[in-house]
Amino acid sequence: MKFNTNLLNEIHQCRLCEDTLPLPPTPVLQFSSTAKIMIVGQAPGIHAHNSQKPWNDASGARLREWLNVSDELFYDENNVAIVPMGFCYPGTGKSGDLPPRPECAKTWHPTIRNQLPDLQAILLIGQYAQQYYLKDKKNLTQRCQNWRDYWPKYLVLPHPSPRNNLWLKKNPWFEQESLPCIQGIVTKILS
Repeated sequence: MKFNTNLLNEIHQCRLCEDTLPLPPTPVLQFSSTAKIMIVGQAPGIHAHNSQKPWNDASGARLREWLNVSDELFYDENNVAIVPMGFCYPGTGKSGDLPPRPECAKTWHPTIRNQLPDLQAILLIGQYAQQYYLKDKKNLTQRCQNWRDYWPKYLVLPHPSPRNNLWLKKNPWFEQESLPCIQGIVTKILS
């Protein structure tokens, strides 16, 4: 399939959910036809919205640490596609940002994935990405414990938000056992 060079521009012009957003739509994502890994998270937070740089916050710093990748490599769209479930900042709710708008994934994800022929892994970060892609009855903890069940297509991780510190404390096996294996896979793919 020929790479659609206008696709990113089309996405940046998207106004599907404009009436539901607290701020003007400004999709935050990156990809190119040579990307080897696609990171699918929730939606950009306010820092990412303001800077137009995905994962540009404490969650992103932890994610890069978890994956053992430099900022330079993480933000190299020729290696890493960053395609959240919702492309625009959804606003804030009672306990953090609102869920990602559903329109983006349904409208754009299949087309983007078809444009990534070199893709070797899709990292599903958090429950929204996992529910959309895996469509199973497991919860996030079960998926993260059994991450090998989804490999070699998907790698599943909890959201790296500081709000999940309690989950990490209750589930030390993730950083002690699962994460080193996932880091090794990511390193091998990106080297």
